[in-house]
Amino acid sequence: MAKVPGFAKAFAGRWRIVEMDNWDSDFLDLVEEAHLTFVGKSDGEIAFGALKGFLDVRYATRDGSACAEFSSEGHDENDPTCGRGWAMIGTAGRLVGHFYIHNGDDSAFVCERG
Repeated sequence: MAKVPGFAKAFAGRWRIVEMDNWDSDFLDLVEEAHLTFVGKSDGEIAFGALKGFLDVRYATRDGSACAEFSSEGHDENDPTCGRGWAMIGTAGRLVGHFYIHNGDDSAFVCERG
């Protein structure tokens, strides 16, 4: 496995998904608090609505900025789902990015620490 860059620590922990382009805040917290979590060198989790998935994360740079790129595998209302996405540290310490569900919807998102 490739060495994890030092900036990966900035992504570590739980991030609350506070906004997505395609879904309102009521839907985001349908089953549990919507979140994106980065753990260790390459693991994580995403949950919003009825979707919950586990992440395989790689840290890189995108347009000169630190970036976490990930693939996901999980379920949405008991149906298997997989996807991909990316996240960057944006203004005011927020996390911004985009999540794509394979053969399904995609949405930009904004997260805050916590």
